Amino acid sequence: MDILRARGGEGRAREDRAGEDRAGEDRARAQLARQAAAFSLGVPVEAVQASGRGTAAAAQARQVAMYLAHIAFEMSLARVALAFGRDRSTVAYACHKVEDMRDDPAFDARMDDLETSLRAMPAPGRVMGMPARTGAPMAAGMSW
Repeated sequence: MDILRARGGEGRAREDRAGEDRAGEDRARAQLARQAAAFSLGVPVEAVQASGRGTAAAAQARQVAMYLAHIAFEMSLARVALAFGRDRSTVAYACHKVEDMRDDPAFDARMDDLETSLRAMPAPGRVMGMPARTGAPMAAGMSW
């Protein structure tokens, strides 16, 4: 019997790969939320991605992006924090702040539209319902 299998190493390796896959998908979803928030609020994506606070507009767009990742993609606050490189309490604060901003009907309608759009997106790394494979060839006729 293989030593790794006897010690449960194979199962752990599989769990590690699954965790890495989920973290990668979370990062992709976070990037999509950043881009949607930046586009909708008229802020450069680079400003939203910056590690510091940046301008008030960039900070607000970042808060909206974290909120969208949590609500539209149903990610836990801890997963959003990891994907954005922030603390969980920062994500919680951002979500509360955006919820307060939703008292404005125009902002609320914009958030509803963004949530609906993001929920309609296919899962990261999937092409036409097929599971992603690293190094897999694209389907015939696809050039993107």
